[in-house]
This record gives sequence, structure tokens and C-alpha cells, in this order.
Amino acid sequence: MEYAAPAFESKRCPPDELAARLAALPRPLVFTNGCFDLLHRGHVTYLAQARALGASLIVGVNSDASVKRLGKGDDRPVNTLADRMAVLAALESVSLVTWFDEDTPLELIRLIQPEVLAKGGDWAPEKIVGADLVLARGGAVHSIPFVCDRSTSALLAKIRSL
Repeated sequence: MEYAAPAFESKRCPPDELAARLAALPRPLVFTNGCFDLLHRGHVTYLAQARALGASLIVGVNSDASVKRLGKGDDRPVNTLADRMAVLAALESVSLVTWFDEDTPLELIRLIQPEVLAKGGDWAPEKIVGADLVLARGGAVHSIPFVCDRSTSALLAKIRSL
């Protein structure tokens, strides 16, 4: 028996198809980004909170090369870009998932033109990449406080100590 691809796979979007796909999403658009290497409770809580700030949530994921340049460790990312995107796309809170290969998502933010920009509580709003662009267009920038004290680095350290 052959099975159809899960519906969430349609939420994965190459950057060059974003313009067409964005037109179909309800606004306001919320944009966030990150590595999302080993998805944990902190990630899913944060993403649900970010989604509540608008009608659609677009997640920009660091490419594998971009994660390596962030200096998170030689063995990171643990999961490939395709796997990280698929897991994010499966979340109800996520409307669309794309990626970027640069060190920051600035070009994606310029392309998407979100009304809301969100990052985790470890980012001061004025330090969030693209904040100036979003604010200049009358949008909002949010640094969402951590509710669950979790991190991929801490999770990996725990796994390695077993």
C-alpha cells in the first residue's frame, strides 16, 4: 500500500517560492528564526506564543552551514536542515517554514516583510536582526520571555553524560 505524504510537508517552502506562498497567508505575519536542532518544550512553547502575536507564523531555519558558523560545536547541527524543517512544519503553530544560509535572516525579513518579529527572551528587542526594518514599517518586535528553562545545548550535555 502506498501512503500520501503528510499534509505538514506542504508547509516547507524554498526561499525562492516565498513571495508566491506568502500571498496566500492571512496577516499579520509573524516571523521568527533559529536553528531548532533538537526540538524541545522550550521551542514549542515559544513558537506557540509567537504564533499568538499574529495570524500566521513563518519560521526561518538556519541551514546546516549557517549553524556550523554559529560556533555551537563541531557536531552541530545534530539533525539535518530537511529534518529540522519537517519537525517544525508538523507543529500546529507554524504556518510556513523556510531556510537561510547567511549568518542572519536579514534578507528573509526584507523579503517577507512581517508585521511582527519575535525572538526568545535571551534577545533584547533592539538586538534582534531586522527590528529596525519592522519598526520602520509600523510593525512590532517581541522578545518572548522563557517559560520553560530548556536549551538544545543543555539537552545534548545531559545525553552525553549518560
